[in-house]
Parts: sequence; structure tokens; C-alpha cells
Amino acid sequence: TTNFIHGLPIYAVSIALAHRGVVQQAVVYDPTRNDLYHASKGRGAFLNDRRLRVSKRTRLSDALVGTGFPFADIAPEVCAVDNFKRYLKLFEAIMQSTAGVRRPGAASLDLCYVAAGHYDAFFETGLSPWDVAAGSLIVTEAGGLVGNFTGESDYLHQREVLAGTPKIYAQL
Repeated sequence: TTNFIHGLPIYAVSIALAHRGVVQQAVVYDPTRNDLYHASKGRGAFLNDRRLRVSKRTRLSDALVGTGFPFADIAPEVCAVDNFKRYLKLFEAIMQSTAGVRRPGAASLDLCYVAAGHYDAFFETGLSPWDVAAGSLIVTEAGGLVGNFTGESDYLHQREVLAGTPKIYAQL
């Protein structure tokens, strides 16, 4: 996925290895910044050689949250009128409850930004497993939580994901 913010391309190469439905290895590479996010299950998450930890923020009102917007050609079921209205209500509630919402454009990088502590949480709908598999392991290995919008851990095939620091995740 490519998006541009102030002329900067926002995209990444995202690769995950799953065994029996559990992601074991993850790599997200941001070629524009030469940043390599990576994680192995049970061994931590890293940005290049630096260990990653989610932020220590605990109050939702202080949180910075990343998101993405669903597109009709990619996720027509999400953009159906009822589902899109549901998404807008969710977006409005989160926007009013937090310090800010950002939308750079690549879910895999947004998840890495949660792992690195740049964001306190991330949510998006209309996603495919390849959009979130690698980033989700990187978040959990950095001490964060990942699930669907109701907190269930089966998010890879649910087309929605919520990730964040443990306390912010619980509040969202």
C-alpha cells in the first residue's frame, strides 16, 4: 500500500511466517527510511538493532491513535452504508476521547509505530491477513495487545484490528 503525506511515500514490505495458524516470525521493512522492524515469537521486537517497547501511556485522553479509512474497491463490505456508518461512529468516538488520530496509510507500519511507542493504539477495518500478520507479532512482542474490535484474539481473518498498549487497548 502506498500513501503520501506531505510528499513522503508511506509504504512497506510486510512478511510473516505462520505455523499452524500462529505467527512465528515477522518483518516489516520501510524502504523510504531504511527501517527494519522484526520479531520472533517469544524473543522480542526490534527496529533495526534496537529493542522495541510500547509506550507507557495509560490514559485514553492522552493517547495518540493511528487508523486507516476503508475504501470501497478494497473492502466493499465495510463501505456498505450500515458498516460505513458504524466505522464513522467508532472514528468519532475515538477522535473525541483521545489526544489525536493519525492516518498515514500503511497498516503494517502503523502497527510497528504502536510497537515503537510512536502511537499508543491503532485500529482499522477492511484489512486482510497480510496487512496485519507481521505487525501484530511485532506489537505483541513489544508488550502490546492485539485483537478485533470486541477484544477477541481471532483478528487475522475478521477484517478488523485493534492494537495498543495494554491500558489503552482495554479502554478502547
